[in-house]
Amino acid sequence: MADDRLILAPSSRDLGGGFTVRRVLPAAARQAVGPFLFFDHFGPIEAGPEDNHDVRPHPHIGLATVTYLFEGAMMHRDSTGVVQRIEPGAVNWMTAGRGIVHSERTPEDLRGKPRRSHGLQLWVALPEADEGIAPAFQHVPAADIPALEVGGARLRVLVGSAFGATSPVAVRSPTLYLDIALSAGDALPLPPADERALYVVEGSATLDGQPLAPERMVVLQPGEEPLLAAEGEARVVLVGGAPLGHRHLWWNFVSSRKERLVQAADDWAAGRFPAVPGETEFIPLPERRPTA
Repeated sequence: MADDRLILAPSSRDLGGGFTVRRVLPAAARQAVGPFLFFDHFGPIEAGPEDNHDVRPHPHIGLATVTYLFEGAMMHRDSTGVVQRIEPGAVNWMTAGRGIVHSERTPEDLRGKPRRSHGLQLWVALPEADEGIAPAFQHVPAADIPALEVGGARLRVLVGSAFGATSPVAVRSPTLYLDIALSAGDALPLPPADERALYVVEGSATLDGQPLAPERMVVLQPGEEPLLAAEGEARVVLVGGAPLGHRHLWWNFVSSRKERLVQAADDWAAGRFPAVPGETEFIPLPERRPTA
């Protein structure tokens, strides 16, 4: 592997109730890869009947969240009125725009039972001109995601286009997101994008013959054409696209303007965000406010 490729190690974050995620982006060495500026990998988590991993209603601005599960299920509710069960293989793209509130809870049929959860939640920056657009939610079922085989690798084009296949997920800037499954002997030439990074979800893989460390992100050099291969069963995701420039992040808010973060914090504290129908709980604003 090229010695000058940046390798990002995750930090561990407890989101409450023992629900721990590995956060790779943003990192001190790299805020974003293409439009992706937040990358959380959670699980596999074994939850007991009494475990509560619900995420209470909380706000977002200036970004889109992308939820993708390998195992488990969650119930999404948001302030646009959408109620959507999220299951493995589907792509769930929530555009916060000028402001949205959502919750993610254990579906009723899984409560009080042992269950497993494993997946990725990513944030995508919106182009500066789109940061104030109307909020929306887009659900694309697993059956509608293009699946193909290249070099023995089985891949799903979650977002964007690769190898002649295009995802139906609507995006506002060039974005690439692939779910890649490999077995021993498979070899995949990686498709191009302005910026790209690989993350090994599970198993063992190599890049140009050099081992890829599990649960690490490798940022590829612009224009290079490396070969992804496997020494055994492996699952790898590729993320990337066109960069959108620096963004300011605070709590659940993203903006190209610091003053917008301050306004969003004030709005949440004052109860000015729209409510999620049927929800009465909420996550309070952190005590330490952002400053312009």
